[in-house]
Amino acid sequence: MPVEVIMPKVDMDMASGKLAVWHVAEGQMVAKGAPLFDIETDKAAMEVEAPTSGRLHHILAVPGQTVNVGAPVAFLYAEGEAVGASPVAVATPAASPVAAQAVAAAVETTPLVVAAAPVTDAPVALAEPEGLRATPVARRLAREAAIALETLIGTGPRQRIQKQDVERAVERRKAPVDVPVPLPAAVAPLAAPLLAQMGNLHVKTRPGNGTPLFMIHGFAADSSGWAALERALPRDLPLIRVDLPSHGRSPRRAIRDFGELLRALVQAFDAHVEGPVHVLGHSLGGALALGLADTRPRQVKTLSLIAPAGLGAEIDGAALMGIAKASQVESLAPWLKRLTARPDGISHDYARAAMLARNDTDLRAAQVDLAQILFPDDVQGFDLTAALQRLSAPTAIIWGRDDHILPWKQALCAPGEVALHFLRGVGHMPHLEDPETTAALIRRHIG
Repeated sequence: MPVEVIMPKVDMDMASGKLAVWHVAEGQMVAKGAPLFDIETDKAAMEVEAPTSGRLHHILAVPGQTVNVGAPVAFLYAEGEAVGASPVAVATPAASPVAAQAVAAAVETTPLVVAAAPVTDAPVALAEPEGLRATPVARRLAREAAIALETLIGTGPRQRIQKQDVERAVERRKAPVDVPVPLPAAVAPLAAPLLAQMGNLHVKTRPGNGTPLFMIHGFAADSSGWAALERALPRDLPLIRVDLPSHGRSPRRAIRDFGELLRALVQAFDAHVEGPVHVLGHSLGGALALGLADTRPRQVKTLSLIAPAGLGAEIDGAALMGIAKASQVESLAPWLKRLTARPDGISHDYARAAMLARNDTDLRAAQVDLAQILFPDDVQGFDLTAALQRLSAPTAIIWGRDDHILPWKQALCAPGEVALHFLRGVGHMPHLEDPETTAALIRRHIG
C-alpha cells in the first residue's frame, strides 16, 4: 500500500499551508527523514521530511499551491511496488500530467543535487545540495534587501537559511540609533544610559475603526501568537501588538526585575498610544497589562487578562525554564505539551515550527536569564494582587480550568467587580485552544 504524504499541521491555528518547493521529482526515490518538500505558513517556512522511504508518485500539489491541513499532496511507493491509478478519487489541478511536468521542472531548477547511484533494493539517500541552503522566503527577502546569502549563517536544519536569519541581517544593517522617549513622572525613572540601552520595542499595528486593542504576549512567545485570536475578533478592530524585550523582534536586553520590564513596556506604550485603549495580556503579559493599567489608569478603557501571572506564588517554573533552554525539538516538545489541557494539543510539527523561531541562541540565553529573574526557585517573584484591588478600569479574567502552568484559583483574589471566566477543557493558552470562546468574551467585555 502506498504511503500518503499530507500537508502537516505545524501551527496550532494553521488551517492550510502553501507548498513552496519539491525537493524530489515524480518517480524519484527518497529516504525516510530526507527533505521532501517545503511549506510556507504565516509564521515560518520549513522543510517537511519524508515519512518513509519510497518512490514519489501522484504529486497532487505544485509549488505555490495552498493545501488544506491533512490533505494529501503525494504518495510514496515502496521499491518494486506496482504503481496504479492515484488513490485520490477526485482529481486536482496538480494531478494532471502538465502539473507533474511543472513539478519536475521546479525540482530541476532548485539547488538540490540527487546523488547518482545504481538502482538497488535499498533506498537512495539524497545528497546535500551544492551551495547554500535557504528557504524560498529567505531567498526572496535577501534579493529584495540586496543581501548576499553567503554572508549569512543559517539557523535551520542543516544550516538552512531561514526567513528570520535574513530579517536579523536587515535589522543589523539598518542599525538604528535608539532615541529614548522620556517617561512621565508617574513611572519610576530609569537612568538615562540604561533607557538608551533598552532600545525601542518592536510594535506592530493594524488599522481599523474605534478604540484600539493593545496586546501583550506571554513569556517565551511573541506577538505572532495572537494570530488565531485575531481572526476571531472583529476585522475592523484596530490592534497594537508589542514584542517584549528579548522576545520576537525586540532587542535582547538584560532585565533586572519585573519593575524594569514594566517600565520598558510603558515606554513603548507611551510612544505608540494616543488616547484610551483596550488592553489585553496573557500570562506574563497579563501581569504587565495589570501593571500598565495601574500606571496609566486614564488611558486604559478596559482590561482583559488571560491566565495572568502575578496573582500568587505557584507556577510551573520548570516548564518555563525548559521552554527557554530547549535547543532542539526533542527537548522543546515535552515542555510545550504542558501549555495545553491535553498533551496531544501540541503536535510534533507544531513543536518543529516553534523551534524554528527559537534557533536564535541570543534569544534563548536572554529568556533563560529573564526566567531566573522573574521566577526564582520556581515561584513568581512579583505580586500584583494589590494593583488588582486598585483597578478602576472594567476588568475581565479568562482562565483555563486545566491550566498546568498557573492555577486558575489564583484568580479568586480578584475583587467582586472583576468578571471571572473559567473555561473547561482548556489549559494555559485559551486564545489558541479555544479562540472563538475567548474572542467572544473579549468582544463582549470591550463592547
